[in-house]
Amino acid sequence: MNALLDRFCRYVRIDTQANESATTYPSSPGQLELGALVAKELRTLGLKDALQDKYGIVLATIPATVNRTVPTIAWVAHVDTSPETSGHNVKPIVYANYDGQDIVLPGDTTKVLRVADDKDLAGMRGKTIVTTDGTTLLGSDDKSGVAVIMEAAATLIAHPELAHGPIRVCFTCDEEIGKGVDHLDLKKLDAHVGYTLDRGGQGEIDAETFSADLAVVAIEGVNIHPAIAKGRMLNAVRLAGMFIERLPKHVLSPEATADREGFLHPYRIEGGVPSVTLRILLRDFETAKLADKAELLRAVARTLTLEYPRARIDVKITPQYRNMADGLTREPRALDYAEEAMRRAGLQPRRTIVRGGTDGSRLTELGWPTPNLSTGEHNLHSPLEWTCLEEMEMAVKVLVELAQVWGKAQAAP
Repeated sequence: MNALLDRFCRYVRIDTQANESATTYPSSPGQLELGALVAKELRTLGLKDALQDKYGIVLATIPATVNRTVPTIAWVAHVDTSPETSGHNVKPIVYANYDGQDIVLPGDTTKVLRVADDKDLAGMRGKTIVTTDGTTLLGSDDKSGVAVIMEAAATLIAHPELAHGPIRVCFTCDEEIGKGVDHLDLKKLDAHVGYTLDRGGQGEIDAETFSADLAVVAIEGVNIHPAIAKGRMLNAVRLAGMFIERLPKHVLSPEATADREGFLHPYRIEGGVPSVTLRILLRDFETAKLADKAELLRAVARTLTLEYPRARIDVKITPQYRNMADGLTREPRALDYAEEAMRRAGLQPRRTIVRGGTDGSRLTELGWPTPNLSTGEHNLHSPLEWTCLEEMEMAVKVLVELAQVWGKAQAAP
């Protein structure tokens, strides 16, 4: 099997699904397992400083092959997968020389990758693609990024004639629940700029992301036996239904927005008659508009408590990440050199926006410019998730070229 494909398939078989309810970091044991594996593989490659810390974060250094001081760059990917779809017992299925037809996923035949519905899949005839069996997500987000970085590191180590500066390899945990860099020590990372490998397709550079907050809405009702409930019960489940029903549906929802439009996304509900908790994502490219969305939620809460005075509804807002666009202006070379690397690899680069966020969003907010690069991800967080080997191979080439471009750069001031 192709070495990159083998890495990818080994990594996705390890269950690293993030758990929002966990009180530990990382939030699931599989993240520690995969981190330990890649740390060991990095040491086997010859990166003797490769270590996994107590938080599961893996750091290593690819030594410079140039004799002058040049900026240190970092390659970053996250080992966890989305909490929205199971990552347990992932069975990757490889389609070599894909025939361009619809794919019925064998573990759940109601799940079908349809060419008519997926413009990216339609262009993959003759290439090697990897899917799930339909019962889980694949984990290409972001194990494609992990595998690409590992393969790029192996390539540079095997070819010391390639001139490049020092490169830091970094694998984080719990990115999918907004905690990817909570325990990352930037002084230990010690790089001038970074690049996350966490993007679909090929040839794209995310230069702008959503700004993001999380709303947790706690609804308290009054419980009593239903036989004697008349005039006494206040059902928190019904209140939660009313709360959701009063949110915008034809505007400000993921189903009704695209491009640069923000949204409110209720994605999880837990509880029963006494109490219910709702989790709602707030997203917008303009950070200031997050406050407007939070106020909309509070207005719904106020209205419901006026109608049902015995109810208690609390809306708690937690910042998650911010649009990276402003922070990237601190070091224009981060984007310019990524474009140059893609051209050297034979691609026509495209600067894009992403209706989501990455570890790079947080890192850029913290003062460390970190755009996001393509690594072949498609249909993220879904049983219909798939990836393309040739796109991952191209991402490896881009990283190898990127290392050499930065190897010619002037040291940071």
